[in-house]
Amino acid sequence: MRFGLFGSAQAKRGGPDVDSGVGFREFVDYNVEAEALGFHSTFLVEHHFTGFGQISATLNLLTFIAARTRTLRLGTAVIVLPWHNPVLLAEQAATLDLLSQGRLDFGIGMGYRYREFAGFAMPMEEAAERFDESLSVILKSWTSDAAWSHHGKYWQFEDVVVEPPTHQKPHPPLWMGAGSAESIKKVARKGYKLLLDQYATIEEIGERIALFRAEVEKLGRAFDPMSVGITRSINVVDTDAELRTAFENRIAARRRIDRLTLRPDGKNQERVSSDESICAGALYGTPDAIAAKLEALRAAGAAYVLVNSAGGPASLRRFAREVRPAFAEDPALQAA
Repeated sequence: MRFGLFGSAQAKRGGPDVDSGVGFREFVDYNVEAEALGFHSTFLVEHHFTGFGQISATLNLLTFIAARTRTLRLGTAVIVLPWHNPVLLAEQAATLDLLSQGRLDFGIGMGYRYREFAGFAMPMEEAAERFDESLSVILKSWTSDAAWSHHGKYWQFEDVVVEPPTHQKPHPPLWMGAGSAESIKKVARKGYKLLLDQYATIEEIGERIALFRAEVEKLGRAFDPMSVGITRSINVVDTDAELRTAFENRIAARRRIDRLTLRPDGKNQERVSSDESICAGALYGTPDAIAAKLEALRAAGAAYVLVNSAGGPASLRRFAREVRPAFAEDPALQAA
């Protein structure tokens, strides 16, 4: 199995005595240490208007991480295309790909939080159309050497050559977040890589990987197990009391996200999960307990796991040293 990181940092507001940047700087250091521990990648979220300082300028923070690392792949999970000018986004992503010498993994999605669409004064009903149009513009920006124009429903560009070019050819790998059967099939049809959410159960993960694999093979392509990234929260603890506290914190964090997600009309009420399902997919517990869950994930078809260390750097270190070696794809890591 291959392991990377997934997650976010916080830059909290406060008075003149509060250093709002400390959370971001600590997150950069965390990624530097993760590279030294042998993690393959880092995938950062994009969120807005949360009130608790999640990453909003994802490519900016990844650029800083790129400057402090050498091998860590730099992923977005995900950039929400409907909110961005696609030409400006293509330019920014290409710049990061060049500066990092081809380490960008470009994860994209349509968005799901009502509060964010409302903040941008954008109807959620437009998300799918905006996503498709923006993606076509971005791909044209990355692959066209001659001037081109675009006259779409949401965007207009006239006689442009988009700069700079990307380092990776024809462009950085594209990842798409998906969960429903139709959206997973869409990712397969487009030939992109798949990102699966951290709250799905192990059984659901197995079903989704199997569906994606079947669709890829039906289209005549070979299935690469590393083309599916499974996001999981991890927390290495030793006692039942520590485990209860970890699950309580996880539930509270999910409820806070739910409040940003739900529409006033209640049309997406199905997004609210039970406490049990919120905890079921998390890799929490002793090293042996986490290893057993990882083994179940591997049996379900998971090969590439992106971890969000709810226990911070200390928990990540323990995971890297006490759990990951038995599953690592690199024999040197396994021997260590």
